[in-house]
Amino acid sequence: MRRKERYKRLLSIFLAAVIIVVQMAIYAYVWFTCYDGTLPKNFFHNGHLVLIALYGLLILFFSNVYSAYKVGYLRVMDVLYSQCLSTLCVNIVTWLQLCLLGYRIMPYIPIVLMTLMDGIAIILWTLFSHWLYKKLYPPRQLLLIYGDRSPKYLIGKLNSRSDKYAIHTSVHVDEGEEKIKELINKHNAVLVCDIDSQIRNNIVKYCFGKSIRCYVMPKISDIIIMGSDSIHLFDTPLQLSRNFGLAPEERLLKRGLDIIVSLVILICTSPLMLIFSLCIKLYDGGPVFYKQERLTQDGQPFMIYKFRSMRVDSEKNGARLAMKNDDRVTPIGRVLRKLHLDELPQILNILRGEMSLVGPRPERKVIADQYAKEIPEFPFRLKAKAGLTGYAQVYGRYNTTPYDKLKLDLYYIQNYSIFLDLKLILLTVKILFQKENTEGVEKWQTTASKSENEARQTK
Repeated sequence: MRRKERYKRLLSIFLAAVIIVVQMAIYAYVWFTCYDGTLPKNFFHNGHLVLIALYGLLILFFSNVYSAYKVGYLRVMDVLYSQCLSTLCVNIVTWLQLCLLGYRIMPYIPIVLMTLMDGIAIILWTLFSHWLYKKLYPPRQLLLIYGDRSPKYLIGKLNSRSDKYAIHTSVHVDEGEEKIKELINKHNAVLVCDIDSQIRNNIVKYCFGKSIRCYVMPKISDIIIMGSDSIHLFDTPLQLSRNFGLAPEERLLKRGLDIIVSLVILICTSPLMLIFSLCIKLYDGGPVFYKQERLTQDGQPFMIYKFRSMRVDSEKNGARLAMKNDDRVTPIGRVLRKLHLDELPQILNILRGEMSLVGPRPERKVIADQYAKEIPEFPFRLKAKAGLTGYAQVYGRYNTTPYDKLKLDLYYIQNYSIFLDLKLILLTVKILFQKENTEGVEKWQTTASKSENEARQTK
């Protein structure tokens, strides 16, 4: 099994190369049969190769952004969705490119047919790739090592991916390192939960020495160190954490991106926003917008704007998070929330400088204070300006626990770059139509943290 593991990445590269070549071949066919010769300038041998190569580079770029090649890591439908979305983006960009080359609106029917051919190729490739991957790499037999926090919450997540993970044995750290090491030798992978740092470090080093795959749940301090700079004090390596959030030049670039993209979004979505406003007003005569005080960078309060998606009297018994199948949500509000379009008015918050396009989602002070009592590190996420979308929104869910959201937000702050912002903006398009990212909390949860609290208390 371990010998095959060494070739897993090579297999992924080979499978990715296959679908890229197939899509390039489809584009070449459409180009030569439908577009070549219809443009003002004639393309010769090298020109044809450049256009086809550019198409391949676009496919590679968008597919990597949307994780379209992560066979085995993502579910079959997730890979299929990512492949289709990346191909759709590339084909739209390609058609616009052809329009620029032709100085006119080029026929779009060939691009539509090309997209359909791509779709057939993608379906066949995805099914074959997952079949091959599953045949070569069956679910890992995991050893789960946990401490005082109950692993039930994590086990529930792992059980949803039984095609990839199989918890064979669970062991508490109190069993002792010698017993744990004996169990490690009987498994091909280890999952280390949030346990004492010294014991965890010993386990990680033991797995490294034995070449056994090891998954580790990072602590807050681990994520801070991940984003630090590597320096050398003479011949001694050091990790430097500056701990002041984004650098001044990063904030300047981020602000410029916020203004440009927000203006484009505002112009493009103005007709939609007008239609939504009319629908909300005509439904019950109530206000179109919902305003609420939230916290942004350094704990500064501001009024956030959203399209009202609930009844006017939805908070007569006090504010609480939206639940699954919440009867307070209006019909138009259900559509808006499902597509995240209720957040569109926050473009105004971004233009005013109160929010950014990408950053930690702003919380209400009362809820942030409640979380801070349970998770003292929760205010760390206020080292960056609140965002319309963010790392936790892209890689988490609506009902992801605050502790996990905090880790995701800190990872973003500690690893910030303008390219990461651009990637997260593109990925936001992907999650708009994924149901799990818009689900409310369960009915028994008063806040998103209750499941975390119960998990910590249950053994």
